[in-house]
Amino acid sequence: MTRLVGHDEVWREWRAAVSGGRMHHGWLLTGARGLGKAGFALAAAADLVAEPGVAQPAPEHHPDILLLQRLPATSEDEKKRDDGKPFATKRNISVDQVRAMQRRLTTRPTLGSHRVIIFDSADDLEKSAVNALLKSLEEPPAGTIFLLVSHRPGGLLPTVRSRCRTLRFAPLADDEVARIVAAERAAASGDAARAAVAAAHGSPGAALDFIDDDLAVIRRELLGIVAEGDPDFARRGALASAIGARPDRDRLLASVELARAICAERAPLASRAVQARLIEAHARLTRFGAEIPFANYDAGLAVVEIGGLLAAAAPPKESG
Repeated sequence: MTRLVGHDEVWREWRAAVSGGRMHHGWLLTGARGLGKAGFALAAAADLVAEPGVAQPAPEHHPDILLLQRLPATSEDEKKRDDGKPFATKRNISVDQVRAMQRRLTTRPTLGSHRVIIFDSADDLEKSAVNALLKSLEEPPAGTIFLLVSHRPGGLLPTVRSRCRTLRFAPLADDEVARIVAAERAAASGDAARAAVAAAHGSPGAALDFIDDDLAVIRRELLGIVAEGDPDFARRGALASAIGARPDRDRLLASVELARAICAERAPLASRAVQARLIEAHARLTRFGAEIPFANYDAGLAVVEIGGLLAAAAPPKESG
């Protein structure tokens, strides 16, 4: 699994726990989006449920590995998923999905002594689903291990976090990300690949998405706003064109993440006054990004919000 490059320490911690004989039942896999946490969860689950001498299906089809994700948004999206095409998803992992999982827990594992439940991601759980999950975390069936992927663990309930042991995934070095991009997106131009690595901040998934979603133009417009300001709203108009008239939530969220990353890049090099504005913009973009998966946003208003925060953080124009 290419995206698991560089996580040797996480594997060492996991395997030490497995071999220790007293495996914790709940694990929180934290780190930036795109580091390979979900891929790790599937691979770790496959290792855990494997039994000597028993043939094992692929993790995605294993009867003792349950993967909970946001479901397709419509029946048409279900068809697209089944055909291997891109599809839209619902906003949340629902309480019905969690309850269906809990019904499975009343039976024994199929092929061995362990069963693994993966939430990708726990950030997507609706409120009632979180409350339902807590019951299972408080009284886990014997042999059941929960792996909760989380890009923003601070948004999870403290009662969830306290019942899990944390595995932290660190960003990869730029050269590692570059090797992954070269291997998996060989057709990308050199400029696009370099821009993707620079924007990814150690996340190979973010770099690949950057190329796939053609985010270079968005990043260029964001950089222009934060460097020069946007007194006549012209740059925000260009940003709106780059994002598109009807972007999906993922594209809006990607734009917010790019804006946050730009603030983080520029803050250490800025004057104290500009640095304070960049930090404030970063904090507000973080809150805005956390709301996007759960709210209906007009694309135009979202662009105004993103562009306005960066414009407010731009250094003042020197008087002539």
